[in-house]
Amino acid sequence: MRSPLTQREAVDPRLRGELRYGLELAQLAADPRFLRPRRQASAASVLLVPGFMAGDPSLGVLAGWLRRRGSRTAAAGLRLNVDCSERIVTGLQARLRRLALRAQRPVVIVGQSRGGELARVLAVRNPQLVGALVMLGSPVLDPLDVGPGTLRAVQTIARLGDLGVPRMFSTSCGDGPCCEQFRTDLAAPLPESVHAHAVYSKTDGIVSWRACLDPYATHVEVDSSHCGMSVNRAVYRVLTEVLEDEERRWTG
Repeated sequence: MRSPLTQREAVDPRLRGELRYGLELAQLAADPRFLRPRRQASAASVLLVPGFMAGDPSLGVLAGWLRRRGSRTAAAGLRLNVDCSERIVTGLQARLRRLALRAQRPVVIVGQSRGGELARVLAVRNPQLVGALVMLGSPVLDPLDVGPGTLRAVQTIARLGDLGVPRMFSTSCGDGPCCEQFRTDLAAPLPESVHAHAVYSKTDGIVSWRACLDPYATHVEVDSSHCGMSVNRAVYRVLTEVLEDEERRWTG
């Protein structure tokens, strides 16, 4: 039987829409609310998890904005998000615990694309440490419901992992025992104490927006490219609301 990583039929993406990234970034950079956000004395601490084949610098714009509003941030420690999901989550749990300990309260996790899948599993396993979860364009219902180009990249990484290249997932991660618990937790109900938000775009050119509709999260539609969700003004408005709600929970 062939692995799901090699037999999957991909969706037809609207890749041209991904060219919007530069425009989205320029629009964000021109927004005074982004440049000079209202500083919060009790700002929530935030753990940031990048997407597939991306590293921590890909969320640098978002991290800078969070720090300007007063948030303590922690990176995922990923140069390239291509490792086995279970191994990544193990490392993320340590970072989550350290951040929550410094904050002395639950933190917010923001994950983009595959990073949202990892963030969701973190929230399922550590509900006492997570106050809110934001998944940006994360196909949690079906991680392989992606465009052909992305699927080819997934298959290439899996083959390299099969050959023993270190720090890369393999085909067994899709249906084998190494990530069996991860797959179970990815589909598990989210704890009621975790305020989860699934942000999606119907013009996403990389993943199927329907695969992002986590049944245990609040669905928020934005007009954004997939890669541009971390620099899209509409997404920042969503993040502002989530952060302010979380901060009110602790300050009354």
